[in-house]
Amino acid sequence: MLLFASSAHAQVDAAPADAAATETTAGYTPMTPTEGKGMPVDGRLSFQDQFTQDGRDALWMHDAILMPIITVISLFVLGLLMWVIVRYNRRANPVPSKTTHNTLIEVIWTVVPALILVVIAVPSINLLLSQYETPPEEAITIKATGYQWYWGYTYPDNGGFEVISNMLPPEEALDRGEPNQLAVDNRMVVPANTPLRLQTTAVDVIHSFGVASLWFKLDAVPGRLNERLLTIEEPGVYYGQCYELCGARHGFMPVVVEALPREEWEAWVLEQGGTVGEPEVVEAEVEAEAAPAA
Repeated sequence: MLLFASSAHAQVDAAPADAAATETTAGYTPMTPTEGKGMPVDGRLSFQDQFTQDGRDALWMHDAILMPIITVISLFVLGLLMWVIVRYNRRANPVPSKTTHNTLIEVIWTVVPALILVVIAVPSINLLLSQYETPPEEAITIKATGYQWYWGYTYPDNGGFEVISNMLPPEEALDRGEPNQLAVDNRMVVPANTPLRLQTTAVDVIHSFGVASLWFKLDAVPGRLNERLLTIEEPGVYYGQCYELCGARHGFMPVVVEALPREEWEAWVLEQGGTVGEPEVVEAEVEAEAAPAA
């Protein structure tokens, strides 16, 4: 099977060509990305649209809490500075006040910032807790391994096959209608609306697996296995990057996650030579076969 590869094949610039041929697999055609969905948009100032619950919560917090607070404080400080410049310049106020303190003002500038921090802290803590929620037992495990400078995606619950992902040349990305320096030859294919136990590690140096439209970022550290829960709510193609400076070609190891309906994803797994089904059932069958006869 062309998609199987191991870390022993790691090279400086890219993985071997024979490790990357998802689009040639019978029956599977990479999903066409939707313009503006899961990718950066020229001229856009706000965050990308979000397709996870954590992402929507974080976007709401930014738009409904942080931006209004920042705007009000900025306008207040700017107005206060302008008032001080006009009211207390040398011409308007030749004899400056020698006031050393004002109890009311001191109470206000202590209490109000404290209350603002509480308003920010409560949803922030809840958001952090939700991002690090323990994946449920039925979550599907997918391990992303960072190499210099490409990614490998392993499916331990589905036979352990690995998909090697390299960035496409600009011409090929353009032919496919995908963003330059974000398109890859093989995507990380996952089921939509399904809890994922996404694990990260690295072979050489520290990398970081991140997808902005999924509000997901997790460091990939050699010798360490990190994991987080991820549930993508809509089928689609979502683009990301390595978010940790990792060498000369750090900017050329993009992340592309393709979320498929569960049935289509299971068909894709079978086409890669993997397995589908409950891991517990498979383990029970193996144990039963290995048990000595009575």
